[in-house]
This record gives sequence, C-alpha cells and structure tokens, in this order.
Amino acid sequence: MKTGSVIWFTGLSAAGKSTLSAALFDRLSALGHEVTNLDSDVIRREISKDLGFSRADRDAHVRRLGFLAATLASEGAIVLVSAMSPRRQTRDEVRAMCPQFIEVYVNAPLEVCEERDPKGLYKQARAGEVHDVVGVDIAYEPPLHPEVECRTNLESIEESLQKLLDYSRAAL
Repeated sequence: MKTGSVIWFTGLSAAGKSTLSAALFDRLSALGHEVTNLDSDVIRREISKDLGFSRADRDAHVRRLGFLAATLASEGAIVLVSAMSPRRQTRDEVRAMCPQFIEVYVNAPLEVCEERDPKGLYKQARAGEVHDVVGVDIAYEPPLHPEVECRTNLESIEESLQKLLDYSRAAL
C-alpha cells in the first residue's frame, strides 16, 4: 500500500489556509488522487468541542488533528489540514507523527488578515470582546523552514496553488 502524506496549512486567521486547501483538494482530486480535507474549525466543532482556546487546549486540538491526519495518511490518503497551529513545537510534534509531512506557511501580514477578517475575530479582539486571539493576544510562531510558503497578499490563489502543485508533484 502506498503511504500517504499530510499537507499542513498554517498561518494566521484569514491568511487563506482554507481557501488554498480547498483549491488544492479540487485539483488533486481531479488528478485522481485520494484526498481528504480536514478543516480545523470543523474538527473543533465535532471532535474538540471540549477544548477552549488556552495554549494547552490549542496544542491538544492540533495534536488531535495531527493524529487523525497521520492515521488517514497511513492508509494511503493525501490529507490536507488547515489549522492555524500557532506554535512551532506543536507543529513539529505533528510532523513527527506523520509518514510524510509537508508544511505550507500561508503567509499574510496581520494587517491584511485584519482587513479580510471574514469571522470578525480581529475586530472583536481589538474591541476587547474576545481574548486569546492569535496575532493579537497570542503570538504566532511562523515556520522556520516550511516546504512551501504562499504569500497570499502578494500572490493570486492560482499562483499559490501552482507552487503547491509543483512541490506536490515532486514530493508525492
């Protein structure tokens, strides 16, 4: 059986992780690959609803995502994971769980993410209505050596997608 891989999209809220993951899912599926897409928000609602947003709870959620992704990848799937996963150490723990791990840094400056802000999260944080928001109250630790970096404030979705496809072709 072919070993699968985990393609892990990390970055600030509203950087474009889910958008790029969905686009890559569509493209890889069209090419005949077995692909699964795990969105952190969906998994949090269904599997991690017992967790809050403290550092320990965020790390536990990322580990759960990583375990699920590693399990699916061990069955041969390409697993796409969109998760802010703000701490390098926790992402490294997930990397160690996975048969093949491709870290994608979806990089957009905080100002750009705040302009996009589809959930209104940054606006609520700036107004003091919510706390523990990554990028505002909690530091985001960017990857030091991601396999792919997508600069979503400088690149179109198609340009970022092409980077992902180029890397994926060589790695998968």
